[in-house]
Amino acid sequence: MKKSDLAALLLLGAIWGASFLFMRMGADQFGGMALAGMRAIGAALCSLPLLLSRRRLAEMRTHWRPIAIVGLANSALPFVLFSYAAQSLPSGVSAISDAIAPLLVAASGWMWLGERLDATRASGLVIGLTGVVWLVAGTVGFEHGGGSTGWAMAACVGANVCYTFGAHYSQRRLRGVAPLSVATGSQVAAAVLLLPFTVWLWPAKMPGVQAWLAMLGLAAVCTSIAYVLFYRLMSRIGATKSMAVLYLIPVFGVLWGLVFLHEPVTVAMAGGCIIILLGVALTTGLVRFRFPGTKVAAANEG
Repeated sequence: MKKSDLAALLLLGAIWGASFLFMRMGADQFGGMALAGMRAIGAALCSLPLLLSRRRLAEMRTHWRPIAIVGLANSALPFVLFSYAAQSLPSGVSAISDAIAPLLVAASGWMWLGERLDATRASGLVIGLTGVVWLVAGTVGFEHGGGSTGWAMAACVGANVCYTFGAHYSQRRLRGVAPLSVATGSQVAAAVLLLPFTVWLWPAKMPGVQAWLAMLGLAAVCTSIAYVLFYRLMSRIGATKSMAVLYLIPVFGVLWGLVFLHEPVTVAMAGGCIIILLGVALTTGLVRFRFPGTKVAAANEG
């Protein structure tokens, strides 16, 4: 990997890690639904220049139904769920929870799609889910009222379930469609889907300047620019190496929460983050163990 590509990867991890900081900053004043809606609408507006491509418009017209479903699963619902969670959870905890998506993709592929799990990937699933239990047990409690941290963590898990469905669905229904066409069309679809709910649940008191800046950061930087950067990076270094960004998001999410919001880094957060990332590394094949009786070699051999 070239130094420029490594720098782009670090930048993307920092940007997506900052999305949890921005949601934490804006969720209380906008409310979860309005913030999610404005994020999708803002991202769709920022993506309008990409619609000037005739090929992209043709692809979106041809595949508008599956693209709309991906917009619902990969953008609209996760935006709402993570924004709701941001009203109760520290941004670092939400960022760590985002790392469970690859575990859910691997588990669902094994259970429902018949995808093979070798010993390394299976152990990664067990280790990663152990980290999730560690994180949940140390940070949440189901109290009375919708704003409890327990329900917020459930919303984070639900957002990752949506990502899992979106990953499998797009792989089956949108294979061969240009990634930027899917990204642009799905943001437009998410904006259309969330617009009526955004108007209906608009806060009675106008959000302050800080909340608006946080929303603009979410829409323009963490959504529109980040997607363009991600797909450009994939075209240069491939999808597998680009997925390394999943290991950077929790680290930057915790860092930004500590620096800008003075959120404490608890033992549960640190332990859960380390265990989950180890599980993800094993599940995705970044790290491999040698098991007795198998031909699985360590990643640093050969």
